[in-house]
Amino acid sequence: MRVRIASLLTAGLFVAAAQGVAIEAHSAETDKRAILTTYSDIAHAGYEDSLVLGRVLQEAVEALVDSPSAANLLKARQAWLASRVPYMQTEVYRFGNAIVDDWEGKVNAWPLDEGLIDYVDISYGVTSEENPVYAANVIANTSLKLGGEVIDTTKITKELLQVDLHEFGGIEANVATGYHAVEFLLWGQDLNGTGPGAGDRSWTDFAKGDACTNGNCDRRADYLIVVTELLIEDLEWITAQWAPGGAAREDLLSGSADNGLAVILTGLGSLSYGELAGERMKLGLLLNDPEEEHDCFADNTHNSHFYNVVGMLNVYSGTYTRIDGRKVMGPALAHLVAEEDAALNDEMLGMLTATHNAMFDLKRRAESLESYDQMIGPDNPEGNAVVQMAIDALTAQTKTIEQVVATLGLAPIAFEGSDSLDNPEAVFQ
Repeated sequence: MRVRIASLLTAGLFVAAAQGVAIEAHSAETDKRAILTTYSDIAHAGYEDSLVLGRVLQEAVEALVDSPSAANLLKARQAWLASRVPYMQTEVYRFGNAIVDDWEGKVNAWPLDEGLIDYVDISYGVTSEENPVYAANVIANTSLKLGGEVIDTTKITKELLQVDLHEFGGIEANVATGYHAVEFLLWGQDLNGTGPGAGDRSWTDFAKGDACTNGNCDRRADYLIVVTELLIEDLEWITAQWAPGGAAREDLLSGSADNGLAVILTGLGSLSYGELAGERMKLGLLLNDPEEEHDCFADNTHNSHFYNVVGMLNVYSGTYTRIDGRKVMGPALAHLVAEEDAALNDEMLGMLTATHNAMFDLKRRAESLESYDQMIGPDNPEGNAVVQMAIDALTAQTKTIEQVVATLGLAPIAFEGSDSLDNPEAVFQ
């Protein structure tokens, strides 16, 4: 599959901006199990596309390590940004599918205490009451003493990162693997707060010999190679789970059709409300805290949020456009809801369109005026309002998803919640 990376970074990919959502007409009564098959096919295609672009990223990382240069660092960054486009569309599969939710923390966990991995600015601090490895700096140390335990870090291996360090001590901020660990190694810390600018790691942090900056360039390169290899393995695994005969697909298809529909709607409602509107957006807006933005080192959060919404559109409408332009489509929730209550389906499509348009406005602002971390900053009423508009659209959309659940005769679903939406005062306690 040949893919042009530059084309994946344009604003008009996958859906036309600020346009209504259209669905393919189905003349016959929609089969619920066919909906589950379409849903599985889109999952497989999305994860497979993520894997394809993950391998492009891996090639770019290897080129950077073999021949460190500003140009090769830029290519690796561009490949990382492109790899996020299909992956963020798959996050709608996380909630409701236990196989995906159990796996997801290895590849997309955030936020992370980056001092676990590499050097950090003095403003980061050296200790944390909550996290004993807050500033452990694995790259600079060949052993770590943690309480009565000594971990040998002489060689940076997959087992060290995935087993010994990732979520060490049960602390979710100890992220040693996944997209955001790679992101930190490619960009470094974003020290700009809510001001302009992303991370600005120099290519010389991977240089050989005397050209090396900040020490341990060989170990930093080793870490980047290993963590990227792990990402590829994880993407290979999840792609297989959604292939015909795969465990995730079979788990969905082996149960009742109504249970399968509930899984789909759980993903739509939980990503809309608690995860995206709440934890990823409203929390950072309440705190005016750039540490709460999703792709914080690369200043790519606007794209992460936007493609989450595209993923919801994919699932509800039963249409996904692959990275090479091919389409995956079939019977979907939209067809079933239209047969039960045409007005409700129109409302749902309208809500999705409104959410898409609000998020596209946010994306456009980020690419032309100010980054997402600036938008959520204090004393920025215009930027705050753009973020809040997207939050409001997601929240309204969730209420309509609840109506869909009821109209289809499914048991009520407890969508993922968030204190930032349900109990904002608790955020400040």
